[in-house]
Amino acid sequence: MALSSLTALSPLDGRYASQTEILRDIFSESAFMRARVQVEVEWLIALSEAQLPELAPISEHGKTFLRDLVKNFTVTSCEEIKAIEKTTNHDVKAVEYWIKAQVSHDEELARASEFVHFGCTSEDINNTSHALMLRQGREALVQYLEKIYAELVNNAHRWAEVPMLSRTHGQTASPTTVGKEWANVAMRLRRAIDSIKSVVILAKMNGAVGNYNAHLIAYPEKDWEAFARNVVENHLGLTFNTHTIQIEPHDYMAQIFDAVVRANTILLDLDRDVWGYISLGFYKQKLKEGEVGSSTMPHKVNPIDFENSEGNLGIANALLTHLAQKLPISRWQRDLTDSTVLRNLGVAFGYCFVGYNALNRGLGKLQLNEQRLAEDLDHAWEVLAEAIQTVMRRYGVPHPYEQLKALTRGKGITPETIHDFVQQLDIPAEAKARLLELTPGTYIGKAVELAKRA
Repeated sequence: MALSSLTALSPLDGRYASQTEILRDIFSESAFMRARVQVEVEWLIALSEAQLPELAPISEHGKTFLRDLVKNFTVTSCEEIKAIEKTTNHDVKAVEYWIKAQVSHDEELARASEFVHFGCTSEDINNTSHALMLRQGREALVQYLEKIYAELVNNAHRWAEVPMLSRTHGQTASPTTVGKEWANVAMRLRRAIDSIKSVVILAKMNGAVGNYNAHLIAYPEKDWEAFARNVVENHLGLTFNTHTIQIEPHDYMAQIFDAVVRANTILLDLDRDVWGYISLGFYKQKLKEGEVGSSTMPHKVNPIDFENSEGNLGIANALLTHLAQKLPISRWQRDLTDSTVLRNLGVAFGYCFVGYNALNRGLGKLQLNEQRLAEDLDHAWEVLAEAIQTVMRRYGVPHPYEQLKALTRGKGITPETIHDFVQQLDIPAEAKARLLELTPGTYIGKAVELAKRA
């Protein structure tokens, strides 16, 4: 069966292919091969600058040619490497042979070709490649999250003054404003995004078990640790890890994945809350011409985008959690379980992107139903019990909580019930007037200010 969006095994390459296309140039097999070529090229160029007696400095022409192997890398280039791999049964060795073949026509570079992969173990190439890929993937993921954050802030500001009845334990509670509830999520997401961005991406190039054994037996006088740091930090723009086994231990990856899980969990919470508010009628959803909400019930306008987001972010978090918990564990100096797991970086990020896209679609359809919000508040005068009993406490009225509990708990309360109770209170006239003016829609504390500060 030919591979297409309709025959793809994964929905990331099928139904959701358009939403994950950006990740193909970051986490695909071809992108991984390109990153490996980049690392091998930069290592060779750096070696040529290290004043090794047997390796002359590579000319500017030669450096440009080598770097163009990365710049001009295509799927065809990857296919050529994969063809070599059929013989070597080793993908990194296939990359080495491919580079040597590419430079074989050039006398200068051909002389230097035996220094391709010099002193390296495969993991020196792979861990730096994964770091380069994750750096790019993180940038793309953060862009999505920043877009969502901006929409949350926008909602916080435009609805800052619209009062809304809160619900704790699903029951009526002290009022807030619509904007303040969006501000709460925005502030949480801001911290989560900053956590993702703050993780330092590490890489190592220190040989088979992290001790520069091969490097030092060939050139004992060379400071290979300083050299490796230079390649990692100045040539590749990553941060050097000084102490490793054969693999870079992936702790920074776990930090990134855990931070993304935290951001996704915040958005899952938002998905479910908005779903509930739509059910209460607080929000309507813009209609799309030709769309149906049910195969049998013509009236339905379902919150499908928030449900889609919730489902896909759940899958993303399951994958990211496995990556975070598995990757830092390696038997002794190296086992291969991380290699196959790391091939799923794009899958985990892909489900994030599908979830973010669905959430963005849902946010774009929301229309506030202020009439329904006002009706909800007008049927919940019992929430003023908190305000009244707190003022009673201030002025020493006996048993304020108990009095309001007897008045309101489990009972239908009207404005008249509240006003009659307040009228008989033995408190200063100014305090009594303030309570008599109070409504569920005005009992919102600092909600407006807090919403506008998001």
